[in-house]
Amino acid sequence: MNKLILYSLIGIVLLSCKNQNPEEQIKYIEGYWEIDKVELPGDSVRKYSINENIDYFEITDSTGFRKKLQPQFDGSYKTSEHAEELRIKIENDSLRLYYKTPFDEWKETLLEADEEKMSILNKDGIIYHYKKFTPLFAEEDEKE
Repeated sequence: MNKLILYSLIGIVLLSCKNQNPEEQIKYIEGYWEIDKVELPGDSVRKYSINENIDYFEITDSTGFRKKLQPQFDGSYKTSEHAEELRIKIENDSLRLYYKTPFDEWKETLLEADEEKMSILNKDGIIYHYKKFTPLFAEEDEKE
């Protein structure tokens, strides 16, 4: 119970430090994102230099999905048919992401989002810091 209170307080402090308008954050969610680092409770941080999987978010009129993709060297993506249903909602001056699969439902809070980075807080107090995904071989590389 004490951990839940601590994580809630951490979340409140983090949310109160951000001045970003939740309405403005919505336009940045959609697209290809890779995890840059993960902040765990207790000041532990795990950096990711290479990701085998990236997250693809698609949103239309406050609903959409998140899907895990595996980038391939030829610029394509491998994926399963599974996607997490996604609904976004502004609550208490924060943007909440509600996910649903056939097996589970959960909520996360978008802390920050812009063209290049995004941070999401989950119910366990873990913060996922994303950066915009850049393919290994950009289209400009193929033209050379």
